[in-house]
Amino acid sequence: MLKKTNSIGFLILFISILFLSQPLSAAQDSSTLAGVTTGKRKIFNDNLQQAKKNAVSDALRIAVQNAFAKIVSRQVLASNLDFFYDQVLTHTSDYIITYRVLGGIENKGHYLVGVESKVDIHKLETTLIDARILNANKDKPVILFFIVEKTPSDLLPKYWWGKNPIPYEPLAEAIIIDKMIQDRFIVTGSDRVRPDPSFYDIIFKSIYDVNAAKNLGKEMNADMIVFGKAISEEAINRMGEEKTFNGQVNLDGYNVETGEKVFTSQVKAVAKSEIESEGNIQALIKAANLSAQDLSEQLDTYWTRYLRKEHSFDVTIKGENFLPRFIALKQQLNQIPEIENMQPKELGSNYAVMQIFYKGQSSQFANALMLKTFDSFGLEFSDISDTFVTIKFIEKNAGTIVE
Repeated sequence: MLKKTNSIGFLILFISILFLSQPLSAAQDSSTLAGVTTGKRKIFNDNLQQAKKNAVSDALRIAVQNAFAKIVSRQVLASNLDFFYDQVLTHTSDYIITYRVLGGIENKGHYLVGVESKVDIHKLETTLIDARILNANKDKPVILFFIVEKTPSDLLPKYWWGKNPIPYEPLAEAIIIDKMIQDRFIVTGSDRVRPDPSFYDIIFKSIYDVNAAKNLGKEMNADMIVFGKAISEEAINRMGEEKTFNGQVNLDGYNVETGEKVFTSQVKAVAKSEIESEGNIQALIKAANLSAQDLSEQLDTYWTRYLRKEHSFDVTIKGENFLPRFIALKQQLNQIPEIENMQPKELGSNYAVMQIFYKGQSSQFANALMLKTFDSFGLEFSDISDTFVTIKFIEKNAGTIVE
């Protein structure tokens, strides 16, 4: 059994581990997440090695947990905890590229370790895509809804964001969201626990503050926000002895990336009833169903056109054994039908810069290229933006676990 450290040595080592144990931060590229985490396990039957092994496992699980939280929104994380614990954490080693133990100490019957590790973000994303937790091809947008609802029986408008939201069961929004999900759109922020704007330091100046809604949409990784209102009221006209009621849903769709308003949907419906409360609800339900149909069609049309819009961006390619790998990569690029044209801008002995004309965004280009495989090397993507992408050739045998 190892001797216990003296009090001074213990304090120095403990402070060192605490200093190293900062939250994980993104590495230079988007394919991995590197950082330091800590683990702690109780020592049973003087078995120090087993406690150390378990503590290291705990530290690596925290690293994967941090990576999971980085690539999904809080709402997605909260609604998929069972999948995370059952399917991801039980296979922690599958997502760890490398790790090394920075230090360990025995403390009050426990063993503490500091572990530096690198998590494979792409592999974790693939797992979430296969489970349909993430949208792989982006053929449908992720949508965040902001719909104010009000009937004459409501003293105040009902909403979930901004100042002093009133808890309520949405009616029109629920109908519209159900239709969106049926049509394979992805809806975020509609869980029982709504996103909290203050968590992201976002302040709504009013319930109709579209700019604040766009900012919250970005934080929720939404592609689109849909903002508007659903109201009903008694109409002047009558049908015999029955009263008539007007329902109306007005919605605007905004592209979160560009900030533009890209479509407007305005729908009206009429219901008749002898009971006022029942008539208002029926009118709102009718209007919501018509709005859902119109919204689905407009979203589909816009998003398809948006995805197929040609974009131009620069792709920097670099790495060891450059020329033969560059030739192999170009052969794969020629097989991607969405690439309209490729123009060389710079060519060196170990790098090249290509201008790519692509029917889609740079992120879609990267996703398409990630599906390609090569015999002796892999691709590491970084710096993916609207105007450029960086690709580095990496060795296939890189990433041995060391301790």
